[in-house]
Amino acid sequence: MTAVCRLDDLAPGTARKFDVNGVAVAVVRIDDDVYAIGDVCSHANVSLSDGEVWCDEKQLECPRHGSAFSLVTGVPNTLPATQPVAVYAARVDNGQIIVEAQ
Repeated sequence: MTAVCRLDDLAPGTARKFDVNGVAVAVVRIDDDVYAIGDVCSHANVSLSDGEVWCDEKQLECPRHGSAFSLVTGVPNTLPATQPVAVYAARVDNGQIIVEAQ
């Protein structure tokens, strides 16, 4: 488990890329909940953390082609992506965002 930043350092409705044990992970904050998914789109080699967070749908949109990935399952809900990205355990502990990626 790795502390990536303080919860207060990640604005609600945003995503940021972190290196967690050599894995590129997009950490997303929606209100006081945090999510962690693989940062590289499964359709194109582009960083998902640069995309738009869809708070109500709990999805992260790829900035290149618009595929939206579920923050809960990693499954893309829109084309052109058809393959999921990895999801990782994320939580807030003592104000720190903790991510577990292997």
